Amino acid sequence: KKTLIKCKKLRKKIDKKNFNVKIEIDGGINLKNSRIVRNSGVDIIVSGTTIFKENNGNLKKNIKLLKTN
Repeated sequence: KKTLIKCKKLRKKIDKKNFNVKIEIDGGINLKNSRIVRNSGVDIIVSGTTIFKENNGNLKKNIKLLKTN
């Protein structure tokens, strides 16, 4: 939760200064929290275990779900 608060603050600073910067987050990203992470201003999410293990390892489906959930 602390990390997401930091991401929100960082996104506000980046947007205020009109910087061309992407925020990336890695670790603990799954199908249940990916929307919350994206809504916190994160542009790039890194998720290994979820992509390779959820839905019997259906990579396409899991990537799509991480982007749209």
